[in-house]
Amino acid sequence: MNKLLYVFLLVTVLSSCGEYQKALKSEDVALKLEAATKQYEAQKYNKAIRLFEQIAPVYRGKKEAENMFYMFAQSYFKTKQYYLAAYQFESFVSLYPKSNNVEEAAFLSAKSYSKLSPVYSLDQVDTDKAIIKMQAFIDKYPDSQYVAEANTIVKSLTEKLEKKAFEIAKQYNTVSDYKTAIKALDNFLADYPGTIFKEKALFYKLDSSYQLAINSVPSKMQERLNNAKAAYDALIKFNANTEYRALADEMLVRVDKELQQFSK
Repeated sequence: MNKLLYVFLLVTVLSSCGEYQKALKSEDVALKLEAATKQYEAQKYNKAIRLFEQIAPVYRGKKEAENMFYMFAQSYFKTKQYYLAAYQFESFVSLYPKSNNVEEAAFLSAKSYSKLSPVYSLDQVDTDKAIIKMQAFIDKYPDSQYVAEANTIVKSLTEKLEKKAFEIAKQYNTVSDYKTAIKALDNFLADYPGTIFKEKALFYKLDSSYQLAINSVPSKMQERLNNAKAAYDALIKFNANTEYRALADEMLVRVDKELQQFSK
């Protein structure tokens, strides 16, 4: 690197750092805003946040601070501080409802909540909240350029809830609590009629019905065998080419064989 260029860059960096430190210690809010804006435009969002946090209480509600609060919210979002981003974007929408950025802010607020959604096995309170927030955005801005992405996010979050509910229902089958499994899977199918896990749920209901029937006491066996046969029919009706067809057919053969003793 050219020595003069190196010196120039070093002086520039040191000067910038000096300006930033000066702004942090200053009582001049206008100076802080100017420095925060420079840091934001340089994509140094964490530095910008430190300054925005100092001056936000002074500027809150003032029209001239509209752009400042937009940058503040964006800074949190870009640094993946999604709780704070969601709060700041919501505040922006409330403070500046006529802003040109209000639609984007409303979307990013909802998107921030979606980023807080944990893996399906954990508590899904934040997932429920994200769906509500995103659906509210879609309802308010049905023609928004962000609607396609919003719908994709809602679909993904909903499938996460479905997976959690399905895995809970399936677990009863895994631990051989077949009566509870049948009830749980029926509830799951009723709650999520269009779920992507429908085929799996129908199969595990069949398996649970089958296991309950063939291990049943004689007085309850016929009814339970017929229930298993009905569960088989439901699965095949949904998808005749199901990946579980071979297993299901084996179960049906056993069920029909056991039922023959009741027809004699």
